[in-house]
Amino acid sequence: MASFVISECGLKPLPQIYARPRAGFVSRNPSKSRFLHVSKNFSDLKVTNPLKFSTGIFGEKNWGLKVSVPLRVATVEEDEGRDETIMGVNGIGEQGEESEFNPGAPPPFTLADIRAAIPKHCWVKNPWRSMSYVVRDVALVFGLAAAAAYLNNWLVWPLYWFAQGTMFWALFVLGHDCGHGSFSNNPKLNSVVGHILHSSILVPYNGWRISHRTHHQNHGHVENDESWHPISEKIYRDMDNGTKTLRFTFPLPMFAYPFYLWLRSPGKEGSHFDPNSDLFVPSERKDVITSTLCWTAMAAILVGLGFTMGPIQLLKLYGVPYWLFVMWLDFVTYLHHHGHEDKLPWYRGKEWSYLRGGLTTLDRDYGWINNIHHDIGTHVIHHLFPQIPHYHLVEATEAAKPVFGKYYREPKKSGPLPFHLIGDLIRSLKTDHYVSTTGDVVYYQTDPEFK
Repeated sequence: MASFVISECGLKPLPQIYARPRAGFVSRNPSKSRFLHVSKNFSDLKVTNPLKFSTGIFGEKNWGLKVSVPLRVATVEEDEGRDETIMGVNGIGEQGEESEFNPGAPPPFTLADIRAAIPKHCWVKNPWRSMSYVVRDVALVFGLAAAAAYLNNWLVWPLYWFAQGTMFWALFVLGHDCGHGSFSNNPKLNSVVGHILHSSILVPYNGWRISHRTHHQNHGHVENDESWHPISEKIYRDMDNGTKTLRFTFPLPMFAYPFYLWLRSPGKEGSHFDPNSDLFVPSERKDVITSTLCWTAMAAILVGLGFTMGPIQLLKLYGVPYWLFVMWLDFVTYLHHHGHEDKLPWYRGKEWSYLRGGLTTLDRDYGWINNIHHDIGTHVIHHLFPQIPHYHLVEATEAAKPVFGKYYREPKKSGPLPFHLIGDLIRSLKTDHYVSTTGDVVYYQTDPEFK
């Protein structure tokens, strides 16, 4: 949620982020224990210019905490001093030679270094431009459905399913931008558009928005991450073979998203539809109820359409594209955090920081799909600075590459369609099974007995 310490152009330093406040305090070492949301400088916590909007008959309301971007990050670099990270691993050694690269070591740069390299205009949000993408995508969705229903030919239906499933995924990405506040600077507009787009594809907007915020705040953390986080060896050993098969056998994990919305991931409990779930704090319950009601309304509309046009026609027009959308979502989100040819670290405890966790994410090239799904493949910059609009992510990434150095993994170039990524996905599912139950810097391990 944006503390709004970032100006319209994003010129002020991005604040650090602590993990979601479930535990009592965060301790980086015994001499530096401190409670969440407390720093040496209490001015860090002030909302200097809280956004307020007149809502007509509803009066004035403060929307300042309704945007899902990082709160505050405790980083190794800023707590311990940047000089220590520049000298040694992944920096310049004592004799002036370049040291061997270790992806799990603290980087020789800070968040401020990265954001200073990004052009100022990349932080500017244009609501008219954002809405133009909504109009484009919605028009394509209705146009594809009308064409498929008119032709009603079995040579056309498979093409329609792929195209419409891809467009449902594009709608999700635009709603995702609303959840981050990168769609516009107007939280009310973000909420309305986000609810319409996500409800239309059976996603509970606020329930997802809040859990996705937790994912960004804790990316790269073994236990605290929310999306496709690793399973510890202890949890893995307790899983039955059926659960392992569902989790690691292609293509079964590509259908996981609806079940995740209802049940979350292995080792975690809660539902995105339940306002009393551990995913949410009491002040967020009304938001969750609102989104659950919108989801229910869409489900009722679909039931009505089933009676009107018949269940088979509804399945062809909406049901199959919905599951193709689910596959796109699981495919993309999994590969943004898994599947690189080199093993990437996951963190716990004092070794985790917002910057180091974000640097474990991966950019991917999806060929022709890049523009259709709004450049979501430029994922590293998005994870570090989710308030940057999607139409500036490519430029921001290019500007930041010299700062990233070897911490940026250049994605493999795709053909028109990203078939090459299917191999990366299958290889990862076969080898990335669990991480050690102990240790603050861990890597995926393989269970040789699981086939």
